[in-house]
Amino acid sequence: MIQMTDQAIAAVKNFIASEGRPGSGLRIAVVGGGCSGFQYDLTLVDKAADNDETYTFGDLPIYVDQNSLLYLKGTVVDYVNDLRGSGFVFQNPNATSSCGCGHSFEAACEH
Repeated sequence: MIQMTDQAIAAVKNFIASEGRPGSGLRIAVVGGGCSGFQYDLTLVDKAADNDETYTFGDLPIYVDQNSLLYLKGTVVDYVNDLRGSGFVFQNPNATSSCGCGHSFEAACEH
């Protein structure tokens, strides 16, 4: 349901190494907020929560809670590093619009 590019996987692994947290995974969540209604929340965690779906990319676990999964179905997570800066980019087919900063979005999801 969620895809990670090689660049995104490498960025997460580098961050885990720089934080000294081997064995950690990344939780991706959709939370209320931002100028468009929803925003992405990325957190390093040591294990899945009870309501998480787990996706594995090589040896990197990605955790997504059931509610967030409704908004993230089919999303591709990428990591870019260009003249405008670096960071994660979400190609979310459920987003009906996004704000100028690219960190929040409106979404239509299938419940």
